[in-house]
Amino acid sequence: MPAPQTSPRPTNVRPVLGHVNLMADTLIANANLDDLRAIVRSMVASATPGIATALTAAARDRLQQTNARCLPGTYNLFATYGTNASPTPQLQDVLKRARALYGSGMGFASLGLLSSAVRSTIGLHWDGEGDVADILAVIDADIAQAIQSCKEEVEAGRIGDYTSARKALTDLRTTVDASYADVEAWGGEFPFERAASSLAYWKL
Repeated sequence: MPAPQTSPRPTNVRPVLGHVNLMADTLIANANLDDLRAIVRSMVASATPGIATALTAAARDRLQQTNARCLPGTYNLFATYGTNASPTPQLQDVLKRARALYGSGMGFASLGLLSSAVRSTIGLHWDGEGDVADILAVIDADIAQAIQSCKEEVEAGRIGDYTSARKALTDLRTTVDASYADVEAWGGEFPFERAASSLAYWKL
């Protein structure tokens, strides 16, 4: 007797999500942020096949729903006092959003936020040591990691709109170049060397 024929399984079909167990939901709703981070890290480190992929896929869905790439127009990322400047809490918020995006595999979506951080430094002066110099080094590292996330996004075939992706990359490159010219004009030390290098050696 011939075996029954089966239809090929469609690709890219998401599993049907069930309800969250009541006790698990109670835990999620009431655990503090540090405990939730520790729980998630423990799950990801458990080596259960596919759990990290499922986590980042769920994160991408959530971040797309909340439009995490958008930045309110009223944000001031640096406070200025005469010729001095200092980072504001809003800058940390922007960087956290960018990290959530590129950390979940949405590198291109994070570039606009990082561009805004770089753009906000144009016209500022700062000492080679201090809070501003420290946070600029952090932004530089964030951009390098976001570019790596972009490369992985391309390799995974998750780019739906290459035009928008190229525009985000070009905008960031233009902003970093403008920062270089601005810092050179006042004789400072350019803070985005890693970012410039990452952008120079990768084309989409």
